[in-house]
Amino acid sequence: MSGRLREGPTPLVARSAYRLELGSARAIMPELALADLAHILALLDQGLIASEPALELLAALLELRDSGGGRELRGTAAPLTDDASAAVLEGDGIRLDPALGDLVMNREAWLRGRIGRTAGYLLVGRPRREAVTVGFHLAVRARVLALVAALEELQRTLVDLAADHLRTLAVDYTYWQPAQPTTLAHALLGYAYPLGRDVERLQAAFGRANASPAGAGCTNGTAIPLDRSAIARQLGFDSVVVHTRDANWQADLAFELAAIAASVSLSLDRLAEDLITWGTREFGFVELADRAARVSMAMPQKKNPYALVFVRGVAARLLGRLAGAGAIAKTASGQPDPRIFAQDEVPESLELAEQSASLMAEVLAGVRFDRERLGAAARRDYLAGNDLAELIMSRRGLPFGDAHRVVGAAVRRALEAGEDEGGIDARSLDAAAIEVTGSPLDLAEDDVREALDAEAAIARRTGIGGAAPAATRRMIRERRASLRRQRGWLEERTRSIDQAEASLIRRARLAAEG
Repeated sequence: MSGRLREGPTPLVARSAYRLELGSARAIMPELALADLAHILALLDQGLIASEPALELLAALLELRDSGGGRELRGTAAPLTDDASAAVLEGDGIRLDPALGDLVMNREAWLRGRIGRTAGYLLVGRPRREAVTVGFHLAVRARVLALVAALEELQRTLVDLAADHLRTLAVDYTYWQPAQPTTLAHALLGYAYPLGRDVERLQAAFGRANASPAGAGCTNGTAIPLDRSAIARQLGFDSVVVHTRDANWQADLAFELAAIAASVSLSLDRLAEDLITWGTREFGFVELADRAARVSMAMPQKKNPYALVFVRGVAARLLGRLAGAGAIAKTASGQPDPRIFAQDEVPESLELAEQSASLMAEVLAGVRFDRERLGAAARRDYLAGNDLAELIMSRRGLPFGDAHRVVGAAVRRALEAGEDEGGIDARSLDAAAIEVTGSPLDLAEDDVREALDAEAAIARRTGIGGAAPAATRRMIRERRASLRRQRGWLEERTRSIDQAEASLIRRARLAAEG
């Protein structure tokens, strides 16, 4: 080993720490190739490297990129032994050896095997930390866009279902107890709005992920006069991370993205758990398509909602990842551990959230709702009791608390008599009122019946966000307008990045071919 160190790493260091660091780099390998090409082109543009070695380097980097560059690593962690060669990871086009160090050092070793000492120009004006950080920003921004696309599709599925079920009765549960009558449309839209907020969070985080650390050099910058803005444009970044130390060592972006992935997974988890419960025989409100289910190998009569179980499992995993991201970030600045452990876990968290959202959209596209059972449940248990209490308050001037107790007593009497619907009329309400207040109410029979009618109760919810069909239609229109904005934002950002990356590769090939 030449340079500052007299010897290389022990086999144990290679098999544990270096192998873990190298294995985690698979998430950024394609993006690191782009970062390297942009760096060499910037050096060439500003005359900081001679044309011949620059073109030689570009050709070798393109060869490495085209071969796969070790993009896919195979195998799991091997037992810790003294045999360092057993720690080697096989990739497509490059042999990744933990004994050589991290991904940057492995790439340099590969390049030295092709072009000799010219490979040393790759690190002119930048440490390995900068190269890996640029790759991380490029990797997460792509996954943010993919997650936004999946969430946009899922929201669209929910909104379309809501439009089909504007008048389908449903039950609004709290504490898993029937609370009020609603419509299936209103219930479904309740899952769409949190996902829209997650998209807004992703859009804001994308602005931070799409800021370039390239050209920052070491902690206090570089004496090499690199044009950081030009490199950023080549890589399709919108801006530059200004402070050079911050550019290399920021830990908050990884934590923010892990938090958003967890937030998405929690929104999906609530929907999945509700559908699982609604799909039990005891409820019978919904049935998943067979393609979203799995049979029990022991109990042939069972149809397990496996796709929804996967969604819930993703939420549990991403919550754990979020705690880990916070623990890793809790360290002195300028430490490598936040990046080493986050450079694969954060992109993978975003990918898992994307898979979960896409799967949920597919599940909903094939789901069947039992309108008859939903309607029957909405008409039982006097779910419009709140409306009846408000009627008593307005017609007889009782304080709402007294009206509430009167209706509660009437419901108790009806249920004790075995009547979960149709058991409250003007006469029984008077009996409850005498029990509570000492006086009858003398309400008209039609008024009592209408107050407790599920459809009528829903029709009265006409305010902003209410369950009445007209109010729900307004929300559907608003959500569709929001989805158009989301789609426009996504297409614009995707097009800009694709064009920048295609231009970078095209320019590198033209230069390498002379």
